[in-house]
Amino acid sequence: MIKPFFKKFRFLMAVLVGLVLFIFVLFQALPSADQILSAQRSDSATTAAIVKDLGLDQPTWKQGLYYLNDLSPVSVYANSSNTENLTGYALSLGSYSLWVKFPYLRTSFQTKQKVSSMLIEAFWGTMVLAFAAIIVSILIGIPLGVLAAKKQGTWIDNLIVWLSTIGISVPSFFSAMIFSWLFGFVLAKYTHLPMTGSLWEIDSFGETKSLVFSNLILPAIALGIRPLAVFIQLTRNTMVEILGLDFIRTARAKGLSESVVIWGHAFPNALNPLITSIGGWFSSLLAGSFFTEYIFQWKGLGKVTIEALQQSDLPVVMGAVLFTACVFFVIHSFTELLYVWIDPRMKNE
Repeated sequence: MIKPFFKKFRFLMAVLVGLVLFIFVLFQALPSADQILSAQRSDSATTAAIVKDLGLDQPTWKQGLYYLNDLSPVSVYANSSNTENLTGYALSLGSYSLWVKFPYLRTSFQTKQKVSSMLIEAFWGTMVLAFAAIIVSILIGIPLGVLAAKKQGTWIDNLIVWLSTIGISVPSFFSAMIFSWLFGFVLAKYTHLPMTGSLWEIDSFGETKSLVFSNLILPAIALGIRPLAVFIQLTRNTMVEILGLDFIRTARAKGLSESVVIWGHAFPNALNPLITSIGGWFSSLLAGSFFTEYIFQWKGLGKVTIEALQQSDLPVVMGAVLFTACVFFVIHSFTELLYVWIDPRMKNE
């Protein structure tokens, strides 16, 4: 179980390092940070101080080294450097300090907050939304897929497959716009659901913060439509294949009930591809809910990143891309371990 994990770990770490370098090079093609800051502020002294603090007045290759040094968990900083935003432990080495720290994603041009703090706060909103969407997809998609397999060739099977094909074809942002307008505006007096809103809302006096779960319903369904449709077709196709195997015929010949045959014998053998798909889709929902969050004004990584793009807040955008890639890596690795645990044959691959 450990061997495939470390094999995948080495590969994904190489991808992550390549992504860091790619992001840095890509953002060099955009207007420089000092130009952005100059356009946003009339105070040239403040702009100059920020540019110097971030090392943006240095050659590009040196800026790249500074950026990697900030991201590395083990870093070296001159004692004259501004390290008040670093979180970790320092060991003095003369005029330099060796830091063991959390990766430093720098600070926002707009809010002056640490980018890592902003992203972690927003991440929980994205996590709740993605988790709700994947749960909706599993609870509806898998039973419908099993039903379609049981009714193979009938009008029920054809209808479920047809609806799932439509679900796969519709982009999430389009579903989000339709759901927000139809159920949050046109039919709002029947659904009592808002067009927009976040998990936490503050009253008009800015004093009380309360959970509003009704704001989660529409974005979770809109975001979950595509994985739901995929789970239907994957479950159906896998179950159709398994239901035709000899051991299923043997189970039925023993007089076992159909529900025991389906859920006790056939379905467990269909879990491997489903788990892989669920893990992949959960990662995709975390990384791909940007427009859905923005349309529903759901406070998450997507909304924060799009607003940062609109404001040319480069540290937030760059940090969001890297943060999302790391989250994808963790979930993908967990899925790999779970897959090996369920199917021991994968240990030797």
